[in-house]
Amino acid sequence: MATTKNMIGVSIIEDNHFLRTGWLAALQTVPDFVVIGSHASCEEAFQSPDIGDADVVLMDIGLPGMSGIEGVKYLAEHFPSIATIMCTVYDDDQKIFDALCAGAVGYLLKEIEAPELIKAIREAAAGGSPMTPNIARKVIATFHKTPAKTTEPLTAGESEVLRLLAQGKSYAAIAGEVHLSLDGVRTRIRRIYEKLHVHTRSEAVAKGLSQRLIQPRF
Repeated sequence: MATTKNMIGVSIIEDNHFLRTGWLAALQTVPDFVVIGSHASCEEAFQSPDIGDADVVLMDIGLPGMSGIEGVKYLAEHFPSIATIMCTVYDDDQKIFDALCAGAVGYLLKEIEAPELIKAIREAAAGGSPMTPNIARKVIATFHKTPAKTTEPLTAGESEVLRLLAQGKSYAAIAGEVHLSLDGVRTRIRRIYEKLHVHTRSEAVAKGLSQRLIQPRF
């Protein structure tokens, strides 16, 4: 179901039936919105032949099966023109960074009222990055911090691998993009962890953002 030029196609992926129904009812009253689909899981949504027709996807994080973070990565890879907004109860820094690094353009808390949700969808469709005010403050605060220096700067190759890690790429996918063996990728990632004094991918990405070694995708 393709949308016309002046219409905004919206898909909802939310496992809470009552919340999903409420969003659906609110969005169906907007004259220039077309609700492409309303789904309880990413698996269900991605099986729909109409998912690629959406301009904006409202995505929960805590979904059954494939998580919302994994869902954002899937959409970013397969439908890069879709703007994904995370709608969630979580407001901790790590989930915000994970969502933005995965490809989300906005991050809203589920307590948002219908008029603000509609406004956020319009903003995302127009190329903006809608965020609940306290979420926006968290993001801005991170970039206002004076970045701590690493004991040793990352090389260009290590910076590229860190960027790909932030996009949620698998080790095999990274190996293909940077033309290294899997062992070579593991060695490079281990070196990144050593330089940033971290132990996991999410810690490396969070520190890469705070030190401005990489930029969030929004």
